[in-house]
Amino acid sequence: MNIALKDMRFSALRFALTAVGIGLLLGATMGMIGLYRGIVHEALLIINDIGADLWVVEGGRSGPFAETSAVPASLDRRVEGVPGVSATRRFIQYNQQYQINGKSVRLAVTGIDYPKDTGSWIPLIDGRLFRSTRYEAIADASTGLLVGDVIRLGHDDYTVVGVTRGQVDMGGDGMFFVTIPDAQAINRVLPSEAILLNRIAKGRSRMGLGDGGALAAVMVELKPNADPRVVKNHIKAWGDVEVLTQDEERAMLLDGRLWRLRVQILAFTAMTLLVAGSIIALTIYMLTLEKIHQIALLKLIGARDRVIIGLIVQQALWIGALGFSVALAISFTLYPNFPRTVLLLPEDLAGIGLALLAISLGASWFAIRRAMKVRAQEVLA
Repeated sequence: MNIALKDMRFSALRFALTAVGIGLLLGATMGMIGLYRGIVHEALLIINDIGADLWVVEGGRSGPFAETSAVPASLDRRVEGVPGVSATRRFIQYNQQYQINGKSVRLAVTGIDYPKDTGSWIPLIDGRLFRSTRYEAIADASTGLLVGDVIRLGHDDYTVVGVTRGQVDMGGDGMFFVTIPDAQAINRVLPSEAILLNRIAKGRSRMGLGDGGALAAVMVELKPNADPRVVKNHIKAWGDVEVLTQDEERAMLLDGRLWRLRVQILAFTAMTLLVAGSIIALTIYMLTLEKIHQIALLKLIGARDRVIIGLIVQQALWIGALGFSVALAISFTLYPNFPRTVLLLPEDLAGIGLALLAISLGASWFAIRRAMKVRAQEVLA
């Protein structure tokens, strides 16, 4: 016997509304966790894909992603001479608002050290990689740019030669890849007030390192047998720079800038799961109260307590399973169309499913406790 199935037949609207309510709550939970996963994925795109073993940044800073960093444009030549270093690449990234095709678009301008770095790690969906050191660009599809578009940034025109997808920074701004000289040229274009201030500051650029511009960081690739700790300590001993490994860059983002976001997501997740548990508990308890006479009859004919407990647990599990199905349908239908990446990982969905299973079992306890107090004599009431 399955009371849940019979209730679904005779109380279809109640079960449907309860399942939809649970599904919406779980869908919101999946969305929040997926959004956090998506933000982490976007924040770590460059760190994971660009292939740098070490990042040399401004001294006393945790840049170039966790905070602002500015190092001299010639720093890569100093780093190249360190024993154990195989190759170096310069790196720049900054966010600015631009007018493109009559619309205001915020870009994450990212400098590529071409020809040392051809940009082969960028996943293109259209067009090609760089073939020139100047005036070519690769844009993320979220910017609305297409191959062949020509846009003016600063004093120069840039031709979009390639389009990628999913290349955005932690703030959701689409990346606009240009070469290092172009990135420096775009960044040196200042409003008139800033130009006057720079002249007062003896011609120092906005990043404070002279007219030649600056870099955000220098990426270091190590030789196969090189010890990262030895190379790191060697460079760090100069005293004017900080050196971070790939793992340290990840930790700076996850435990620094994204720490509060993670705590907030966990708090909202716990809250929605508790609300879902409360709805299941209330629904099962009300259904149990409606069946006091039937439960008393079962006890009168000799049904064991575990049979009655099993029937109540079945109801809770059915509601939980239906709600989880609704949540999955919502998540895989709506979230792929969101403007930000919502990354639904199988382990996260499995974790939510297990949490819902535990909550459903716990929520049935109140109804079980009430059912156990029913006496067989109540069948005559």
